[in-house]
Amino acid sequence: MSKTIQAIRGMNDILPTQTAQWQYFEGVIKQVLQNYGFHEIRLPLVEKTELFARSIGEVTDIVEKEMYTFSDRPDKHDNAESLSLRPEGTASCVRAGIQNNLFYGQVQRLWYSGPMFRRERPQKGRYRQFHQIGAEVFGLEGADIDAEVILMTARFWKVLGLKNLELQLNSLGSNAARANYREVLVKYLTEHQDILDEDSQRRLTSNPLRILDSKNPDMQDMIAQAPKLLDYLDDESKAHFEQLQSLLTANGIEFVVNPRLVRGLDYYNRTVFEWVTTELGAQGTVCAGGRYDGLVEQIGGKPVTGLGFAMGVERLLSLLEQYDLLPQADAPHIYLMTMGDKALQQGMQLAESLRDALPDLRLLLHCGGGSFKSQFKKADKSGAQLALVLGDEEVENKQVAVKFLREDKPQQTLNHQELEALLKTIIA
Repeated sequence: MSKTIQAIRGMNDILPTQTAQWQYFEGVIKQVLQNYGFHEIRLPLVEKTELFARSIGEVTDIVEKEMYTFSDRPDKHDNAESLSLRPEGTASCVRAGIQNNLFYGQVQRLWYSGPMFRRERPQKGRYRQFHQIGAEVFGLEGADIDAEVILMTARFWKVLGLKNLELQLNSLGSNAARANYREVLVKYLTEHQDILDEDSQRRLTSNPLRILDSKNPDMQDMIAQAPKLLDYLDDESKAHFEQLQSLLTANGIEFVVNPRLVRGLDYYNRTVFEWVTTELGAQGTVCAGGRYDGLVEQIGGKPVTGLGFAMGVERLLSLLEQYDLLPQADAPHIYLMTMGDKALQQGMQLAESLRDALPDLRLLLHCGGGSFKSQFKKADKSGAQLALVLGDEEVENKQVAVKFLREDKPQQTLNHQELEALLKTIIA
């Protein structure tokens, strides 16, 4: 007997009992994004590997270890291109904007959603195929748009009913300021090299700012004493960060300045932020982003400022589930059952007529035959509010028997016009 084929570990099915919750969440986020003037862009799952190497950074963990990369022509090595499943959405969004001339002479507010891929060890809240909703703004450089984007994310949580998220802020300054800080930081870390773990030893020469984000408990005291990037900001970045904080405070948004917040991607500058929770264990970041003013030029376009964020759908759904903030799948309003060929024919016609008249009606027509007793069992199991019954007598009299499945009311026999009037009250 052959072994049953299983899904790839870390790539999960989303079952019918879960999709209603996904649709609810996506609907809430989409509505808020539209309210703030964002427009959807749909991006390919596969891009040239070079795009992510140039944008994310060749020495980041994502590019070095975590991307699903393959040749588009494995039989012809000389002309083959290296392709990768997208590990994040910002680089693809920038590539699409450059390729389709979206950025120049106009501000763009774009959002996208869908699966991302990283080849890493699956654990709770961290999967090989995971889903993100992201948003990007191009062509605005002031702290006002930083504040509005963060205010929009705060509105997500307000509409969803989440109250236990903490906003953390930091500024990475200009590229020049960060380069100066990097020298100071490397000097400090080198003096404490005996404390650094294997990952941090490797990052010391490639991406030393990421060491500040290490969760290794043996390194926390040393990291806490490290020089602070905020002390090395250029004057413009400092003013930008102060204005952002002032705007958030004026709008009632509480935040914590976290000088160790650096984000894992090389393209960030100035503002970076994360919304975090303590309810999901080690994977506590549910939404994160910041500025990347040099990224468009880095990928090959003319200079355009950029700002964006992405949220982890699975993590937020897990959090909403913990607080019982997710709806259940909608049961049908009606379960329509028939007995006999004529009744089945009229039942199908009636179902289509009701769907025409009542577009919001959820109607489940019984298929597969069986006795009325077995059909009633399936009607009750479906969760429907009403069972409609068509047998020989109802067909002859052009009527329908109506049985209330969730209320203690007597069965009724109605003509089609009376039935439609009743159903309007059910779905109102």
